[in-house]
Amino acid sequence: MKRRTGQNRDITRTWRPATQAIRGGTARSEFGETSEALFLTSGYAYDCAADAAARFAGEQVGMTYSRLQNPTVEMLEHRIALLEGAEACRSMATGMAAMTAVLLCQLQTGDHLVAGRAAFGSCRWLTDTLLPKFGIEVTIVDARDPQQFADAVKPNTKVFFFETPANPTMDVVDLKAVCDIARKHGIVSVVDNAFATPALQRPLEFGADVTAYSATKMMDGQGRVLAGAVCGTEDFINNTLLPFTRNTGPTLSAFNAWVVLKGLETLDLRIHRQSENAMKVGAFIEKRVPRVLHPGLPSHPQHNLAMSQMDACGPIFAFEVEGGRKQAHGLLDALALIDISNNIGDSRSLMTHPSSTTHSGVAEDKRIEMGVTENLLRLNVGLEDPQDVIDDLDQALRAVGL
Repeated sequence: MKRRTGQNRDITRTWRPATQAIRGGTARSEFGETSEALFLTSGYAYDCAADAAARFAGEQVGMTYSRLQNPTVEMLEHRIALLEGAEACRSMATGMAAMTAVLLCQLQTGDHLVAGRAAFGSCRWLTDTLLPKFGIEVTIVDARDPQQFADAVKPNTKVFFFETPANPTMDVVDLKAVCDIARKHGIVSVVDNAFATPALQRPLEFGADVTAYSATKMMDGQGRVLAGAVCGTEDFINNTLLPFTRNTGPTLSAFNAWVVLKGLETLDLRIHRQSENAMKVGAFIEKRVPRVLHPGLPSHPQHNLAMSQMDACGPIFAFEVEGGRKQAHGLLDALALIDISNNIGDSRSLMTHPSSTTHSGVAEDKRIEMGVTENLLRLNVGLEDPQDVIDDLDQALRAVGL
């Protein structure tokens, strides 16, 4: 591969996803390194003052400041956009930086947002607390029912925002139906695709305008760094999102970008193996607990929809016990192999009690409405031998009488 081949979209778009994940976005320096170079610099020098002026005026291609551009970060953005099937990508310091930026860059006082009620706790804080502070009206709907999006549309509705599968209840949204409604009314559809990644689901292919990510999760996939990303058209990324991020600075570090680049090389292998492991673990748990929320299992009410728009259902699912917080915490405390952790997307198996961790900042009535009850546990199945995970769950379930 030549030095700039990895950033030639005419070539890289013809590659298959596994090749794109390894080589897409790569730009080699004059040293000819095989692995992507890590550029640790805050600024850049110019050969002359006229070059500096030309770059700031947008008349000359080149870097000006690492809040805006960095060669390592740029390689990651090229690669994520390629995998997503998007024209462009802008990376962020964290997933929540991405979610915040993608909403605030296009909403202002007097605008209206329609958001899915099943969402990560911090995303609900954005819709329930932050946006209303700026005079932005928000309507929360059950995103499983596309008609609720249609019924919520107002003349000032600017954005639909939802997750699928949703955290932690694994609600599945009909991407095509909801995005079609958005297109009909000239509304921008923003999909949080963190649970799936482009390896399992590509919302743009179903009509979504924008996808947003916590790249901390499966994209890194090994619990090492924080990162976020937003994908869309060049016009949206460069003319709507970039002015916001340029001046507010939710910048991804070069080192974190380099780590996520390495993670993407194994994303397809990891996420499919973890999906297989999660199916085995989910089938085991289903026999022992009152309810399992796993889109990959036929028992999930939206199983057929999930299978029609996802390649596999990923490593994450939830299940319910009967004894509330006491039994849920007891089960967590009895684990010997699986870690108690609020993170997801890791190569290690992790479990948490969302009501007392990730969604503890959401008002109780809203948690209950979302389905985040005291009985609910969320499990991220890792790359361990699934039988070892099952054995650990077996003894923990028995320890709390299940």
